[in-house]
Amino acid sequence: MQTASPPASTGLLDLTGRTVLVTGAGQGVGREVALYCAAHGATVVVNDYHADRAASVAAEITDGGGAALPETCDVTVFDDVLAMVARVEDAVGGVDVLVNNAGNAGPVVDGTVPAPPFWETGPQEWDPWLGTNFFGVLHATRAALPGMVARGWGRVITTISDAGRVGEPNLAVYGGAKAGAAGFSRGLAKAVGRHGITVNCVSLGSIDTPGVAALNADPEVVRKSLGRYVIRRIGRPDDVAGMVLFLASGSASWITGQTYPVNGGYSFAV
Repeated sequence: MQTASPPASTGLLDLTGRTVLVTGAGQGVGREVALYCAAHGATVVVNDYHADRAASVAAEITDGGGAALPETCDVTVFDDVLAMVARVEDAVGGVDVLVNNAGNAGPVVDGTVPAPPFWETGPQEWDPWLGTNFFGVLHATRAALPGMVARGWGRVITTISDAGRVGEPNLAVYGGAKAGAAGFSRGLAKAVGRHGITVNCVSLGSIDTPGVAALNADPEVVRKSLGRYVIRRIGRPDDVAGMVLFLASGSASWITGQTYPVNGGYSFAV
């Protein structure tokens, strides 16, 4: 899905001189985050499992006058993630901002969730969700953190889901992985704040991305979904990108260990 061009950079959100690594950036939310960060001066590393997607988004940025490079890597494979970050360091310097966006069950085609209830599933069904949404976050964060600590500055931003924040009956394992990523982020925030690094999460409601296009093509599914949202529309990738951009910027320098819902009022937080 294409969205409007991101707003031009302002001083409050300027990322000039920063390198931003966005995982799962070949489409949907990750793509929009990459476009927003590039529009605000960052050099963006566009990671995706699919090389053609990563290359396409990187080209979109460079064709528009921004700076980007594509990187193909499966975030569930730790050694591959380490190698990717090493290549980035050689090419453009260290990763200043890590956006852990890769999600779903990894490189799935349609993003649909397994239908059986949890008690009818086993590790074969659980592992893809845990691998991408929890271990993928650990892998990328572990790879990027040493450079951030050495430089005394960094941002780690992880997209989670309201399935992990408030629970969803058909998304128990996915929600557990996202909740785990949020808990990890809170603990990490306390460990790295002294090094000038902030760690935050953005919790998503239903977002209109290619991964759920088949579901959102059904008007009845959309109608039922919208009944649960105070703002009566499905979320867009740019709704998320604005919050990620803010957390990556200097404007959020005294914010850490937090989870920000971007969910159209699906659930409220105190």
